[in-house]
Amino acid sequence: MHDSHPTPTLISRTGVTYFPLALIARLPFAMMVVGVLTLIVSARGSLELGGLASAVVGVGSALVSPFVGAAADRFGQRIALLLTAVSHSISLVALAWIAYSAAPDFWMLAVAFAVGATSPQASPMSRSRLVLIIQHFLPVERRPKALAKVLAYESAADEVVFVFGPVLVGVLATIFGARTPIIAAAVLTILVITAFALHHTSAPAKSAAERAETLAPASHLGRPTLLAVVAGITGVGLVFGTTLTALTAFMQELGDPEAAGLFYGIMGVGSAILAITVSLFSPKFTLRYRWLVFASLVVIGEALLATSDSIAQISLGLAVTGFGIGPLLVTLYGLGAARSPEGRSATVMTMLGSGVILGQSLASAVTGSVAENVSVSASLVLPLIAAAFTLVVGGLNWVLTPAGSGREA
Repeated sequence: MHDSHPTPTLISRTGVTYFPLALIARLPFAMMVVGVLTLIVSARGSLELGGLASAVVGVGSALVSPFVGAAADRFGQRIALLLTAVSHSISLVALAWIAYSAAPDFWMLAVAFAVGATSPQASPMSRSRLVLIIQHFLPVERRPKALAKVLAYESAADEVVFVFGPVLVGVLATIFGARTPIIAAAVLTILVITAFALHHTSAPAKSAAERAETLAPASHLGRPTLLAVVAGITGVGLVFGTTLTALTAFMQELGDPEAAGLFYGIMGVGSAILAITVSLFSPKFTLRYRWLVFASLVVIGEALLATSDSIAQISLGLAVTGFGIGPLLVTLYGLGAARSPEGRSATVMTMLGSGVILGQSLASAVTGSVAENVSVSASLVLPLIAAAFTLVVGGLNWVLTPAGSGREA
């Protein structure tokens, strides 16, 4: 006799359209900081102001996104995503208008804050959905392997989008003007985030009452081992922000700042390839080891960038950085998933996503100021400092999770 109930798979639960939809749904978020930077530099003629606006976007996202994640954990993702999709699109269109208006910088920065505060959290929501599907619907013996593959894929998808989002911004800005990427992000948000919110996977596996009963205390989100991961992934955001802004300053000296996003894409080639292959690594190559190894590789790449005086060496530095940054991002999201308190997966994933965007935004502001008020050469050193910070936090994580403690991952 044949089993009339075939073993469920992840694809059978999500449907074949889920993964491409979730990938595209990440694009508006990935375009946000770089799009704002490009818009403000073009509209107001100040890299420092552009960096400040990007930082305000990041602060808005970092302050509000964890609350959006907490609301999704308690009430479900659908309502949280639909509300943020509408408000985010309105904020983006408002920023595209006010940047070229005579409005004071203060009001422009206020709108930039709204852009960050309303940013839809497609990436952490997707990761949370898939983890819950694996935990609730797949056979127990298949869950560890499925979880490892999903986390590798999701982090690779994040990496691909975070690297190529700026490339898309660069292409659109170069061809159609600096306002176009922001308008495109607004349209994408309405169309794709709405579709993502309405996808059947957004329906919670538990009722609101059941979710409330099983939620771990919020105090568990403050555990040192989890905060170390948040700090580490914020360091990755610092690497992204310092690298792109320093590269923008370098290209501005050459008279072509819009092309920075295109060169930034060099980092994405090795990054995407290695991120996708992380699931093939031996379990003996534990996450705490991977953090140190790949953070070290990022340091080497940024050292090449810091000492460069030509496009060729900058390209080499970006490529080497990419070889490390992709697997490092996968590693940190894997650690975050492993250390998420019960029922708090969406909250943790939004904390990690906020760390990336906050680091990227603050780094953009500082690097823009250094490039404008000190020198472009000085700004090229900041990515190395950001990479070193990530490596140092990896060392702290090593101390917090000694081998044999059951926490080392």
